[in-house]
Amino acid sequence: TGIGKCVAMDLARRNARTILACRSRERGQAAVEEIRAATGNPAVVLRLLDTGSLASVRAFARAVLREEPRLDVLVNNAGITGLPFNITSEQLEQTFTTNYLGPFLLTNLLLG
Repeated sequence: TGIGKCVAMDLARRNARTILACRSRERGQAAVEEIRAATGNPAVVLRLLDTGSLASVRAFARAVLREEPRLDVLVNNAGITGLPFNITSEQLEQTFTTNYLGPFLLTNLLLG
């Protein structure tokens, strides 16, 4: 939704292969279908990613590096705010992990 969806729509309009990295399969697939329909670009795909889980970040990065011959643009747009204090299963604070550690790790893993 929001800025991320607008950026994905613009990239798809430019005929770019566009990967939507989403936590929710249902909402992500709906966005994929909407972007494909609006742009006529069939190369819009969904991959699940939760930047609040470093294990999810690592799995996503492994899959992208294995499946994609190259990566030209990365837009780190996801974030959360206003949630109560919570510790993840990896013993990290949830908001900090989701907004900073996850995107930082993802960027560094995808740099190769």
